[in-house]
Amino acid sequence: MKISYKWLREYVDTDLTPNELDELLTFSGLEIEGVEKVESIKGGLEHVVIAQVLTCEPHPDSDHLHLTTVDVGNGTPLNIVCGAPNVAAGQKVVCAQIGTKIYTSDTEFYEIKKGKLRGAVSEGMLCAADELQLGSDHAGIMVLPDDAPVGMPAKEYFHLEEDYTLEVAITANRSDATSHIGVAPDVVAVLNTRNHAGKHIQWPQVADLSGTIGKQGIQVTVQEPDLCPRYTGITLENVHVADSPEWLQNKLRTVGIRPINNVVDVTNFILMEVGQPLHAFDADKITGNHVVVRTLPQGTPFVTLDGVERKLDSRDLMICNEEEGMCIAGVFGGEKSGVTHNTTRVFLESAYFNPVSIRKTSKRHGLKTDASFRYERGCDPNITPWALQRAVYLIKELTGATVASDMVDIYPNPIPRAAVDINYQRIFSLIGQPIPIDDIRTALTSLDIEIVSESQEGMSLLIPTCKVDVTRECDVVEEIMRIYGYNNIHIDERINSCLSFSSKPNPNRLQNVVSDMLTYNGFSEIMNNSLTKAEYFENNPDFDSARSIHILNPLSKELNVMRQTLLYSGLECIVRNLNYKIHDQKLYEFGRTYQLSTEALAATPDENNSMPVTKKYVETPHLSLFMTGNMEPENWKIKSTPVDFYHIKSQVMNILRRMRVNFTRLQIVPATEHYYAEGLAFVFRDSHKTLCTVGRLKRDTLKRMDCKQEVFYADIDWSLILKSYPAKEVQYAEIPKYPEVRRDLALILDNKVSFAEIEQVAYATEKKLLKRISLFDVYNGKGITEGMKSYAVSFTLQDKDKTLTDKQIEAVMAKLQKNLESQLGAKIRQ
Repeated sequence: MKISYKWLREYVDTDLTPNELDELLTFSGLEIEGVEKVESIKGGLEHVVIAQVLTCEPHPDSDHLHLTTVDVGNGTPLNIVCGAPNVAAGQKVVCAQIGTKIYTSDTEFYEIKKGKLRGAVSEGMLCAADELQLGSDHAGIMVLPDDAPVGMPAKEYFHLEEDYTLEVAITANRSDATSHIGVAPDVVAVLNTRNHAGKHIQWPQVADLSGTIGKQGIQVTVQEPDLCPRYTGITLENVHVADSPEWLQNKLRTVGIRPINNVVDVTNFILMEVGQPLHAFDADKITGNHVVVRTLPQGTPFVTLDGVERKLDSRDLMICNEEEGMCIAGVFGGEKSGVTHNTTRVFLESAYFNPVSIRKTSKRHGLKTDASFRYERGCDPNITPWALQRAVYLIKELTGATVASDMVDIYPNPIPRAAVDINYQRIFSLIGQPIPIDDIRTALTSLDIEIVSESQEGMSLLIPTCKVDVTRECDVVEEIMRIYGYNNIHIDERINSCLSFSSKPNPNRLQNVVSDMLTYNGFSEIMNNSLTKAEYFENNPDFDSARSIHILNPLSKELNVMRQTLLYSGLECIVRNLNYKIHDQKLYEFGRTYQLSTEALAATPDENNSMPVTKKYVETPHLSLFMTGNMEPENWKIKSTPVDFYHIKSQVMNILRRMRVNFTRLQIVPATEHYYAEGLAFVFRDSHKTLCTVGRLKRDTLKRMDCKQEVFYADIDWSLILKSYPAKEVQYAEIPKYPEVRRDLALILDNKVSFAEIEQVAYATEKKLLKRISLFDVYNGKGITEGMKSYAVSFTLQDKDKTLTDKQIEAVMAKLQKNLESQLGAKIRQ
C-alpha cells in the first residue's frame, strides 16, 4: 500500500524527512518496502531555468532557424539555435540547459547536449509548453511575463509539486494501518514515547448531519445482519458530476489510483484517508428506492464494473434493489448502478461487512480490490458514520450537492471494544526487562487505547475497534513494544546451552548426505508448494481423487488440494525451465505427499451422527529425481549424450547403496504406474513394500503437462529408506590381504529374465565369498535362438582369511551355474 509523505503530514505535524519516516515506521512494526520520489512532471524540470533572449538573428544557412544568445542568470550567455517562429530578442523564456532530460513518455526521454545545427553551436533548448508537459501548445516557445525572474529554476517558478510515496507492507494483523490516518497514530505514538513530542492527530473537517431533514430518501433493509453487522447510508441530490479538482487528482495519482470523477474520487480519497471503503450508487437507478442487503440464488448471473458476467454463489452477500443485484458487497460494483456524468442523485454507502464472508467471496471470484483488501482484514465498524460525514462534506464542496435525507444507520448489535487487563510484572517478563510506566501510558494513549483504570499492579484498557487483532494482554505488549522500540531492549551477552541427544539414524543428517551427493553429481534441488490443482488427480488411474485433501478456503483453483505425489510439481518446474530455454535438467526434491487415510475414507457416522476417531491423514516423505535433455552441456570435445533410463537408474542405485539398502532382499519388477512408459520402468520392492519406482515418463503424461521433451523420473519412499537404514554404524575393516578371483559365465537366457534376477539368485547361492557381480556384455544376434539373449556375467570371489583354491572356486561356480539353470532356465553358451 502506498502512503503519500505530504498527505500524511496533513494529519501529523512533523518535520521528519521521508527517509527518517521510513526508519521510524519500519522499526515500529510497519515495514516500508521502498521510498519513491513522485513528481507532477516527469523529471521535475531539473536543469530547466527562466531565461531572457538577449539577441536573435536569422541563421545564415537556414530559412527557419534563429541564432540566439540567452541569459540564464549565471553571467555567461548561452548560444542556442532555435527553430520556433515566435522567438524574439527581449523575451522571457524557459530554457533547458545541457543535461536536461526531456520526457516523451513515462519511460522514454532524450537528453539535451551541446551540439551543432547547420554549423552553429547550440548549448541548450528554448522550450514549448508541451515539451515540458506544462501544456499542449506547440505553436512556438513559451513566452513568459516580463517580471519573470531570470535564473530562477523552472520548478520554483511553476510551483511544481513533488512528493514521496512510502510502500507499506501491510501484514494481516495491521488492518488498522491501511490508510493515512491509520498510519498516523504510529508516527504520533513513537514521537510522543521516544521524544516526548506531545503530538496528536489533526482530524479533518466533516459535515454536520446531526439535524433531521425529514425526508426518507433511499430505504434500506438488511436481511443478513450476520454478514452485514452495520450499514450506513445517505442520499444526496443536485449533484453535478465532473472532473475532480487538480489537488484531488494529484493525491490519488500519487498513491496509484486513477481519477474518474469527483464523486467516485471522493470515495477513493476517503478509502486512502481513513481506510473505510465507500460505494456511490446512482440513486435514480435503484429500483423502488429500496436497497436490500441479502444473498441471491446459486448461479445468478451478475455483470460487474469490468463488463464480465459472473455466476454468483448463494453465500455471496449482495447489495440489491427490489429487482436485482447492484454490487457484490465489499468487493466489486455492478455495471448498471455506478455514478456517471449524467448522475444527479447519489446514494452513498458506508458499511461494515463480515471479514470472513468478504474474503471467501473475493477468493471465489478471483477479485482483489482495494475495498476487499481492507474488508477481509477487518475494518472499523464504528467509523462508518464518520467516513460518511467526511464524504458528504467533500461532495457538497466539490459538486454543489445537497443532503436529501436523514442518515440511515442500521446497527442492531453494536460491536463492543475489547476489554483487556494488563499486569506490569507480566509485561516486564514478556519484554525481558522493566520499562518506564510513563512510556507504557504514553504509547497506549497515543494509539487511542483508553485507560479505564490504573493501579500499582497494572491497567484496565479498552481497545479501539479498529485494532481487530488486539484482544489479549500479549497483543497489548506487542503494541507497547513496537512503539517503545525493540532496539531499546538490552540483549544479554551470555549464551546458555544444554546437552541434547538425537536418535540414530538422524533423518536430517541422512537427507543432507544424499542432497550433497546428488548436488555433487550435477543435480539442482527444487522446493515446490505442497498445494496443487485437483484436476491432476481427477480421472487419474494412478491416484484416487477421493483421497485428495481439499483446502477449505483455497487461494485459487490452482492451489486447492494437497499434493499426492511430487511428480506434477516437478514437471511444472521442468516445463518452466524449458520455456526459459534450459533444456538440460537434473533436479531432485525432498518433499511430502498427503492423502486421506483408508480408515477415514471407510469411516461412517454412528447413530448420533458422530464420526469414529481415526487417523485421518497420511503424510509421507519422498525423494523425487528428474532427468531430461543431455547428460553434459554441449562441448566441442565431448559428444553430447542424451539422458536415458540407465542414467537415472544408476543415480537411484547409488542412493540405495549410500543408504545401505540390502540388495539381496530387493525384488525388481516392472512398474504398473500408468504415467510410466511400458517396458521402461521398474519397481524396487523390499518385503512387498515399494521402496522406489524409476523409469521414463509416458508421452501422454508429458503432453498433459505441455512438456515437449523426454523426461525420466524416480520416486523414492524416503520413510521406508529411513526405516530400513541399519542402526549399527559402519565399521571400517582392514583391506583384505588375499586376492580377488574373477570368473565369467556366458549365459543364454529368456528375454524376460533381467540382470537383477541373476543378482538375486547369485547372492542367495553364495553369501560369504561372492563380492560383486557385473554384466559386461549383452548379445542377441546370429547364433542365438529367437526370444533368447546372451549375457556375459563376471563373478568376483574373495575370502578375507585365506587365498582361494581352484577347488573352492570351481565348487562355488558349479553351484552358481546349477542354480541359474534350475531357477532361471539359463544355459551355458558354448
